[in-house]
Amino acid sequence: MKTTTDLHGSFFTAAPEKLAEALLARFLRYTRINTQSDPEKADAGIMPSTEGQRQLAGMLAGELRAMGIPAEVDANSYLLARIPPSPGKENAPVFGLCAHLDTSPDAPGGPVQPLVHENYGGQPLNLPGGVTLDPQTDCALQACTGGTIVTSDGNTLLGADDKAGIAGILTLAEFLVSAPDFAHGPVEILFSPDEETGHGMDKVPLDKITAKAFYTVDGGDLGEIEDECFHAWKCKAGFHGVAAHLGDAKGKMVNALQMAAAFVSMLPRQESPETTEGREGYYCPLEMSGSLEYAEVTVFLRDFTESGISRRIRCVEAVARAVQETFPGGTVSVESGRQYSNMKEKLDEHPEVLALAVQAAEACGVRVRSAPIRGGTDGSRLTELGIPTPNLFTGGHNFHSRTEWISLDQMVKMTETLITLTKLWSERHV
Repeated sequence: MKTTTDLHGSFFTAAPEKLAEALLARFLRYTRINTQSDPEKADAGIMPSTEGQRQLAGMLAGELRAMGIPAEVDANSYLLARIPPSPGKENAPVFGLCAHLDTSPDAPGGPVQPLVHENYGGQPLNLPGGVTLDPQTDCALQACTGGTIVTSDGNTLLGADDKAGIAGILTLAEFLVSAPDFAHGPVEILFSPDEETGHGMDKVPLDKITAKAFYTVDGGDLGEIEDECFHAWKCKAGFHGVAAHLGDAKGKMVNALQMAAAFVSMLPRQESPETTEGREGYYCPLEMSGSLEYAEVTVFLRDFTESGISRRIRCVEAVARAVQETFPGGTVSVESGRQYSNMKEKLDEHPEVLALAVQAAEACGVRVRSAPIRGGTDGSRLTELGIPTPNLFTGGHNFHSRTEWISLDQMVKMTETLITLTKLWSERHV
């Protein structure tokens, strides 16, 4: 089976079965490396926060160099490479592709044992780890009947977020260097550490990046191309109590843990991640720790508008004051900081970047859908830093969980879209 795409009179031919073979081999190899990030270390400025990310960066650099593509990994494990242009395309504009090395700390991260389910028959998948993927409750899985599905064994997440994006970018690179008749301009590649902790662009080597536009290959279902995300803030509430001997505590002790628990219970439960969808924002108490004398709660705030995020910050501060009034002798402090901003406003200043992605996907027979990201990507931060960066689909589903899975057929479409996007950029003028 072969497909041919016509772009302004230029033709290229790619065999989907060859792309599928290369993608699957790479993806399985990458998922077996535990690159789960460590939020505590990342918050302390340690990058990468885990050695598995450094190991994967080194492996990827070696694979790129073996293709003849120069690749550098810096001390913080950012990998930067550039695919050289074809002869005659040296003056084509540079664009970039980005994916992240780490996997989420929200579920067990390794060792990952990927399972390949060929010719998926549409039945529930009962994984050895006691997890079931049920197409009756997962419409996206049902839609992939007849294709190849990859899952973990149910004991860990899979790591499609974002090793699927990495596999797609490396397969694109291999295609470009092995297809001399496919004329293309220069393509920059950026692999970043600690995206899942919100620190993915903290130490990015901006001075070495020449592309004026990037695409994160970090999305989900087939056809999702995203140009909007949350405004994201993190609040840390500190609860200062008064310790005393438990047998003589009356009128003396103020329990910081009870203060923290009261604070969490007063946050609007109807505005939590598990009760919201679409363009609805939320409050999410993420971590709690402490003792009688001091406790701390970390809360993530998410909203699609600046006014909405401001309202949520005021709410957290009001709840903190209420807790302090409820526990005489105790005090509450709140520190709030921005993590990333909604990228839509800045992306709207560069509509051609998104338009090229849509054109590329549609040329590959993909029906494009646009929805706001209920989260963020490194593209959010890159866009803030002046490099417009929409997000492209990978074919991954149920990220950050033991039920994570990916469609190999959708990964092929992702890679075909990247190939076509490269062609479209090569036809632009600087």
